[in-house]
Order: sequence, then structure tokens, then C-alpha cells
Amino acid sequence: MSGSTVTATHQLSCAPSRAARELGLKRSEFDLAVHLGHIWTVPDEGGGGRRVTRSELDRLRTEDGFPEALQERVRVVGTTEGAAVMDVPVSRFTRLARLGVVAPVRFYLNRYRAVVWLYLAEELRQFAADEENSSLLNARRTPEGMRDLLDAGLDLRARNWRGRHREFLLRVADGPWESAGALAAFLDPVQISEIVPDPYERSHLLRFRPGPPAQGAQGSPAAYLAERIMTADDPDEISRLRTDLTRTLEDARRLRPAPRPAAKQAPPVPEQSATSEPPYATSVPPSRGLLGWLRRKSA
Repeated sequence: MSGSTVTATHQLSCAPSRAARELGLKRSEFDLAVHLGHIWTVPDEGGGGRRVTRSELDRLRTEDGFPEALQERVRVVGTTEGAAVMDVPVSRFTRLARLGVVAPVRFYLNRYRAVVWLYLAEELRQFAADEENSSLLNARRTPEGMRDLLDAGLDLRARNWRGRHREFLLRVADGPWESAGALAAFLDPVQISEIVPDPYERSHLLRFRPGPPAQGAQGSPAAYLAERIMTADDPDEISRLRTDLTRTLEDARRLRPAPRPAAKQAPPVPEQSATSEPPYATSVPPSRGLLGWLRRKSA
């Protein structure tokens, strides 16, 4: 691609940091808005990541209530504030989150390496405003069936977060291998090796496999915990991911096979004619040539 084309593309779009400033968002809020599909990005044709087009910025700036409305759509709250938004005790909010009734959209690790789940305030308000949910919010006790699940250790917060994050990764995938990498991001290496036994194909797939959200230096306890949250651990979830990955890989192989090293060919062996003589052969056999030499010496 010519430099002029790349320059023209950059003039019609801007980097995420610039787009966040123009939209009145913090960078974390901008990233979340992209994850949720509120802001559309395009690949950087120069290979520098994703960018936001000027037309997309203009669309967002002309929406009603900009920028406050956009800021409110990406406002996140923790457990205590989330309980206040829904007007329920913190203990009930935690139970509802563990049951998967409300789903986290982000997480981080505090200084004690405890997982802090974050929820969209807008979603919590909508849930609380729905009259069909009043029994869950106002009942004196959690229904018996739900209580049994909680007593058995059910906690769907990590799984629900993975589902939302997977949707985002698939939405920004630019091709079949990128989509396959997005699905592989939630499977452990053993699962991936079983599904993709070919080493060249597996190496190509791992190029497109995103890691978990940054939560500390690579190899640190925080990074290890983030990787655990990223990796599916429920049998039903794993089975679905394996099925989706297998199907997506079939499309990827058909449309763009994984690269392989060129096969090395042995140098050609020169052919010899059946009538040709070895390089050491002479027109006179060695024994007869020696007899002739002895006769000349004795003459």
C-alpha cells in the first residue's frame, strides 16, 4: 500500500486516545464503549491497531445528550454502589450476581489480589425498573431452588464476564483465523492441542489468540489469576467453545490455509548413459597396456 493511501486514511480517522479526548471519555471508558459496541472502530491499514473514523465521531457528537448520555452508558459500579442503584442490600446483590441474574462487564484485582467485579449502572437501573424482577429484589428470602445452588457454590460471575468479552473479541475479528483465535482465548493449551494437533496450524492460530486483560506483569500472581478467570472451567461452556472453534477452523482452513515451510528438495542426481564409461576408463584395458610397456622395455 502506498504511503499516500495510509496518510489519507489517517486524516479520515484518529487513534483511540485522540478519539477518547474528543468524546469526553476517559481511556478506560472509551475502551468499554468499544467493547459494548457503542463506538465502532476500523483496522489501521498501516498496521498500527484500530482507529475511529471521523464520520463515527460526528455520529456520536450529534446524539441527544452528548457527551453526558454517552458517559452514563459506560459508567460502571462495584458491588456496594450497584446494590444502592438497585436499592437492595449488598448481600442480596452479591447473591443475584453469583446466580447470573446481573452480569459483570469488567473486573480488576485490588491490592489484596481479590477480584472486584464491575457492572454497568445503566443495566442495573433497567433491571430494577422492570416489574417482573420485583420478586427477586423484594422477597424476604431467596427462593429455595436458588438458595440450594448458592449453597452448592454456584458463581456465574466469571462465566458471564467471559461471555461478554467473547462477544467483543468476535465483533472486532477481521477474518476467520482472528475469529478462531478469539474462541481459543478461553480454552487452555491442552484443549487447543486436542482440537488442533497440527503444530504449524496451531502455531498460526496462537498468533491470533488474545490474552486476558492486563492485570500485572507477565508471570505475576495477578496475571496468573486473570488468566484463570479468562479460561473456561464449566463443562458446558468448554463443550460449546470446542464446537464453535472446530467449526470456525473449518472455515479458516478453506478460505486461508495456515502457512507451512516450503518442502526441501534434494539436488538432482546427474544421469549417466548406459553406454558411457566410468571416468577412469581408457581405450586399452589396464592389463594389456602393461604387457605392451614391458615388451617395449625389453626390446
